[in-house]
Amino acid sequence: MKSAVETLSPTRAKLTVEVPFEELKPSLDAAYKQIAGQINIPGFRRGKVPPMVIDRQVGRGAVLDQAINDAVPKMYVEALQANDLQPLAQPDIEVTKFADHESLEFVAEVDIRPEITLPDYDGLEAQVDDAPVSDADVEEQVAALRERFGTLQDVERAAADGDFVVIDLKATKDGEVVEGAEVTGMSYQVGRGGMLEGLDEALAGMAAGDSTTFTSQLVGGDLVGEDVEVEVTVSQVQEQELPELDDDFAQLASEFDTVDELMDDVRERLGRGKRLEQAAAARDAVLEALLDKVEVPLPETLVTDELNARRQNIEQQLAYAGMTMDTYLDNEGQTLEEFEADLERRVRDAVAAQFVLDEIAKKEQYGVDQAELSEHLVRRAQQSGQDPQSFANHMFEHNHIPEMVQEILRGKALAAVVESATVTDASGNTVELANLRPDGTIGEPESEAEEAEAAAEADQPAGAESDEESDEG
Repeated sequence: MKSAVETLSPTRAKLTVEVPFEELKPSLDAAYKQIAGQINIPGFRRGKVPPMVIDRQVGRGAVLDQAINDAVPKMYVEALQANDLQPLAQPDIEVTKFADHESLEFVAEVDIRPEITLPDYDGLEAQVDDAPVSDADVEEQVAALRERFGTLQDVERAAADGDFVVIDLKATKDGEVVEGAEVTGMSYQVGRGGMLEGLDEALAGMAAGDSTTFTSQLVGGDLVGEDVEVEVTVSQVQEQELPELDDDFAQLASEFDTVDELMDDVRERLGRGKRLEQAAAARDAVLEALLDKVEVPLPETLVTDELNARRQNIEQQLAYAGMTMDTYLDNEGQTLEEFEADLERRVRDAVAAQFVLDEIAKKEQYGVDQAELSEHLVRRAQQSGQDPQSFANHMFEHNHIPEMVQEILRGKALAAVVESATVTDASGNTVELANLRPDGTIGEPESEAEEAEAAAEADQPAGAESDEESDEG
């Protein structure tokens, strides 16, 4: 077999493959054997029909077609390996020349992994915003905690923003009740949003026993996006009473004895969360700094597929949240054109980052052991809300394990780049990343921890035994 490569672009190649007829013999033999097992010819047992009889009864052309269909994918893979090409998608293959007892020639066009010249990625510099914990942040968290322990009391007045109401809802289209769009006795907080557009405006000023009708659009079902008439009836208006913020509340809502201890703990937890958010921003900033230093040609088909996948995912998330795209864009202060441009930019950056991190992982010769793969599968299962064993079985059965391994390798590459980078906040302070723990606390560097342990052991008096050793004695 001979093959030649023509570079159509940095991300697309054309393979021309020529296969001598004698190299097709294994595929021809397999085709004859398979056809012999499928036909009934008087005088011959099934599976024992000679090739010359198959040629006469079925046709030599059918055998050749089956042999080519079997041989071409194998020859294509061999040609990829011979020319050190890494495909990114399924190829477009065309048989350009073939006749019985003559060589087979076919061409294959395929998107390939681009060649990347890695820049110096050690010691990158990046900046992120400050991550202060303000008094307002603490007060907001404590207020949310008080709401969890609040009680609802019926009130004889019209509903206002923040009140809870018990309502019945019924949507109709052309006078007919929409199936699945009728609920009774539902508790809802006025002003919360995220249910039906126009509901909060309709509820404002309604008292127990009042009904009204407004026009809205359903976010699910067969009539999604269509105008419907929604009748809402209020049966109760309830005001939330919050507990006093005192030591009794601290003991009720936490393990602390005083409200000051509770407030300090809230501030500490917020600080850890802000630190993790800042670390995530730092990773993004370092990755952006890395991408700014390298040119990465992108296969447009890969970008388009990823764009379509992300659009579909966003649409599903909005549907689950009971929100239309128009409402989402209004909340984000974006036009559809701005949203699409931002989405495409993020997709292109993500695809480019994958290529660059793959190259770094390859250069650094990172590997993945079984424990790392198992941990990654469990984490991915938890993120998707699935049983870890079922998730792992699905990944193995559908041959997704190579993708999981690649994700781990990219994570290792990014972690190494980030840990070697210098990241500062807007105030000029260095952002600690290397020793940041998953809970947001800062640990000691491993070398320092080992030195401290060694020093502690050195301080132990000569001849002293551990408790365990003493017990054994």
